[in-house]
Amino acid sequence: MKKARVLFVSQEIYPYMDEKPISMIARNLPQGIQEKGREIRTFMPRYGCINEIRHGLHEVIRLSGINQIIDDNDHPLIIKVASIQRARMQVYFIDNEDYFQRKATFIDDAGKPFEDNDERCIFFCRGVIETVRKLSWSPDIIHCHGWFTSLLPLYIKKACIEDPLFENTKVVYSLYNDKIEGAFNKNMATKAEWENAEAADLALIKTPNYNSLSKLAINWADAVVKAEPGLDADIVKYAVKSGKPLLEHTGEDYADAYSNFYNEIMELEGALVDE
Repeated sequence: MKKARVLFVSQEIYPYMDEKPISMIARNLPQGIQEKGREIRTFMPRYGCINEIRHGLHEVIRLSGINQIIDDNDHPLIIKVASIQRARMQVYFIDNEDYFQRKATFIDDAGKPFEDNDERCIFFCRGVIETVRKLSWSPDIIHCHGWFTSLLPLYIKKACIEDPLFENTKVVYSLYNDKIEGAFNKNMATKAEWENAEAADLALIKTPNYNSLSKLAINWADAVVKAEPGLDADIVKYAVKSGKPLLEHTGEDYADAYSNFYNEIMELEGALVDE
């Protein structure tokens, strides 16, 4: 029986970003799942604050070069990779000069969210999908960490509906205390339309903000994780009401809890189980 494949997509991963719950889970969980015998791939944005020399990032020419069109503008997709030697795992970085060269992640020095955070989110999520397509790697589970990945569940279920690479893919969305205040660009829903993901599918973010993006992700995910305590009560209530499988996990034994959860999700429709 072939190994299950798990794609991890996170807005932050340690040691490339500071130590916090999301970055540490996104660092330790893939290693734990890989040590259980599963194949993994891991993606994050290449923020300008990441020191490429210190962390050994280098461009993967064969994966780069695809242009993403957002709001009628072309944005070249650059893929870089680095290795976490101790974990024997690679991390793929989504990069673009317009969106990811600045030193800050989502908020400027004055504490104001970047005006193009909507386009950066769109570019990142599409970039992950296009790179996985180039890798010809079909994931059984895609585990999304943080609001910056919130469009991925929709894109996998709608934009990729005719793509055999994602035909049996299940999507897990993890909730964190990563709230970004204020509204996003009012045209985010229109900009986010892509392939088979149409206006009606994006209606929930006609008023785009952190909560509406989180709810959109919950709507299109197969399962949800409460990854840390103290989450936004409105979003948690929405997740519970959705009836989706919900993992409440804030402990340190990442691999066992999440691996069992993946098995439950894959078993829902007779999908691959390898343990």
